[in-house]
Amino acid sequence: MENRDRRKTDFSNTKPRQHFTKPKPDPKEVVFGIRAVIETIKAGNEIDKLLIQRELGNSPLIAELLQVAQEHNVPISRVPSQKLDSITRKNHQGAICFISAIRYAALHNVLSSIFEKGEVPLLLILDRITDVRNFGAIARTAECAGVHAIVIPSRGAAQITSDAIKTSSGALNFLPVCREENLKDTLTYLQQSGVRVIACTEKAEHNLYTADFSVPSAILLGSEEDGISQDLIKKADQLASIPMSGNIASLNVSVAAGVVIYEAVRQRVNIR
Repeated sequence: MENRDRRKTDFSNTKPRQHFTKPKPDPKEVVFGIRAVIETIKAGNEIDKLLIQRELGNSPLIAELLQVAQEHNVPISRVPSQKLDSITRKNHQGAICFISAIRYAALHNVLSSIFEKGEVPLLLILDRITDVRNFGAIARTAECAGVHAIVIPSRGAAQITSDAIKTSSGALNFLPVCREENLKDTLTYLQQSGVRVIACTEKAEHNLYTADFSVPSAILLGSEEDGISQDLIKKADQLASIPMSGNIASLNVSVAAGVVIYEAVRQRVNIR
């Protein structure tokens, strides 16, 4: 759900906003050094992302790193050296990777398993949700409500760290998370598999209570800042909004997720 505050606020009488430094990643979740990163990937560790210094040339070792990363479907980002230096002051050699706190599931395996059990799929697709605590809170609600899996993009999503697991109250230990390279292609795959995609956005003409969640469904929620990507909105089978009557006219995305998920639960409870 898009999180936009439409109010015009007067800050003239407010105290200066405090500035907080971004917490450094847990050292256990970070591996640096080209050879160390290569061996970490080869060992089968689940990698959230790989950062490679933009200024590095294509040496044989870098070429090997890129090849190994591609073979294991590791998301790669080329970044300036300052980015790497902000993560560690040690000799990173231009390469840092983040080990995921969970193992990602294959979407086709998850979907096949749901159908084989005779259950009606209920999936949650998160388009560029970047706040770790929002992600953890959403996962907690989703697991409690019986959502079968969360789908995220391989780039532009919150890093799943121990902090995310803590915020989810351990829900991420039980709830499958599927990381997909291209969400647009993922929507197509789900639709071809008989799953209806319902995009939750304030741009919708109809509210979520008009949507039918009793059928195989995938709930699509957008980023905290600019909502669902336009190309994904166009792909969705239906747009639905949460009714708003207050002045702010927007909800935190984790709260919005809870509202929509439990409307789906309400409908499914009523048909049992």
